[in-house]
Amino acid sequence: MTPTPRFALALSTTTVLLATSLYGAASAHADDAPPGTEISAAAPVKVDPNDPDLKLPDGATLAQAKVLDIKSVVEDQSGDERREDTNTSVTFALQAEVLFGKDSAKLGAEAKSRITGIAEEIKNQNATRVRVFGFTDNLGSSAHGDVLSKKRANAVHDILTETLNDAGITYEVRGYGEQYPIADNSTEAGRKKNRRVEVSFPRTEG
Repeated sequence: MTPTPRFALALSTTTVLLATSLYGAASAHADDAPPGTEISAAAPVKVDPNDPDLKLPDGATLAQAKVLDIKSVVEDQSGDERREDTNTSVTFALQAEVLFGKDSAKLGAEAKSRITGIAEEIKNQNATRVRVFGFTDNLGSSAHGDVLSKKRANAVHDILTETLNDAGITYEVRGYGEQYPIADNSTEAGRKKNRRVEVSFPRTEG
């Protein structure tokens, strides 16, 4: 229903009055700022450069500058693979389901291509020390998890050595079982993240 001209005029008048009121209120608010909060280029507190509390005691020295380690974590959309980069190292974590069958240490069809990709990064970083660690969730016995995680780490290690074919690389291969979880073992989503093999190696300096 189209409003009558008189009704439309009334709406326009109300809008103008409302806008004027709001503008006036905003201006009043800006003008009524509390004392001492006005914008100023001067320092709020005068600093005395000779203050003894700002000086090191006699004989004291500053510690050497230290570069803090910055970690970058990238996880693919499926969550099957995660890469962590720090100033000193690179770590790849592959979920066990991507590499192996259930409760198995036999590598699946897709596993070799993923491990080969990690081998290429090891080569790019000129790494001579590589760690391959296996982990499981907390289902089943702890002893079974220890054995299974070690077998899975060995399987990944075998593909890495075959692909890289470099006698100058030293490997450390371990199975930690349910130790060092990265997610909550009380949920299947968490247990899935914990069932993994991690490959880590130093980042090239400089």
